[in-house]
Amino acid sequence: MSSTLELWQTEWCPASHRVRERLTELGLSYLAHQVPVESSDRAELEAATGQTTIPVLIAADGEIVRDEQAILSYLDNRYPEPPDASSQRQKAAKARRKELERACSKFTAATH
Repeated sequence: MSSTLELWQTEWCPASHRVRERLTELGLSYLAHQVPVESSDRAELEAATGQTTIPVLIAADGEIVRDEQAILSYLDNRYPEPPDASSQRQKAAKARRKELERACSKFTAATH
């Protein structure tokens, strides 16, 4: 049993991204395990969690929580939101806007 949270995820997965954002908002430390793209290559994930889909969270008490909504609910029910959570959300929204603006300007330049 681990004394820290472990998140089995990928960088390209939108659900994994939203879980990582919530962990950051809550100020929680966690160990991120990168998972192969192909489900058939996820033997390590399956051995650790019994799952082949992501995201999966292994809680500090060893509880395995799978699926984005279940993970978010688990986190919200067990960890109080710190005073700076709103600030974290604003920073994340600003970063998303900047990324979207960059992507749109590249797309517009490429099509004109």
